[in-house]
Amino acid sequence: MNRDVLEACLRVQPAALDSYPFGESWQVFKVKGKMFAVIAERAGRLSVNLKCDPVEAQMLRDIFPDVTPGYHMNKRHWNTVYVDGELPVGEVERMIENSWALVVKGLKKSEREALKLLQAQQQDNASC
Repeated sequence: MNRDVLEACLRVQPAALDSYPFGESWQVFKVKGKMFAVIAERAGRLSVNLKCDPVEAQMLRDIFPDVTPGYHMNKRHWNTVYVDGELPVGEVERMIENSWALVVKGLKKSEREALKLLQAQQQDNASC
């Protein structure tokens, strides 16, 4: 997966906005002001930090060599995913969707409801 495809997969998430609050080398994606992904390059490899359920995070690390504890993040709740290796694109897409959903789950009920409506509208058009 290259950077353009990765960015497209992140931008297709409802209400996703990106910025560079930590400098040009860290592209942060947020939903309703809460971070759900960070794109960076480490050691010449394209990676994305994604939020994850702690049990699933460890399982993914055990299964995929390109999934490691989150770099500069809470390693219990975040994984660094190297997307330029052998990891299947569908698995990266699933992890992105799960990260977004975990962040949305922590929002206020009114924000969650508004995002559900937006997500339903975008459902037919979503592809990365």
